[in-house]
Amino acid sequence: MTNYPPLSPEDKTKIRCALADAFVDTAVDYAYIARQIQGYDIALVEEIFFSQVTAACHWNAQTPIPPIWTGFDDEWLEAEIEEILRARRESWLKRNVDKLLVIWWRFRFKDFWLEIKNSVPE
Repeated sequence: MTNYPPLSPEDKTKIRCALADAFVDTAVDYAYIARQIQGYDIALVEEIFFSQVTAACHWNAQTPIPPIWTGFDDEWLEAEIEEILRARRESWLKRNVDKLLVIWWRFRFKDFWLEIKNSVPE
C-alpha cells in the first residue's frame, strides 16, 4: 500500500479542474485527465470525482443543449465546490440528501469514471 501525502489546496484544485473536463460537451480527453491525476491516491480522486466534481458539474452532462463546451471556469468550479461542501457541513438535510445523490451519480456516471481510471498510466 502506497502512502500518499495529504492534498494541498493546489492539488485539490488541479484534480477538481481536470476531473470537471469529463462533463464538457465536446470529445473528452481522458488521457489528459488521467495525466493530471496520476500520482495521487486513486481512491481519494474517485471520491473527489463523485462527491465534489459531479455535484458541481453533472447538470452539464444531463442537459439537452449543454452550455459548457470547452471547460468549466476554474474559479467558478472551486467556489461552487466549496459552497457545496459548506452547505453539507452546515445542514444535516443537505449532507444526507447529497449522500443519496452520490449513490445515484456513482451509477449514472460510472462510465465517465472508468474511462478516467482506465486511462491512468501504471
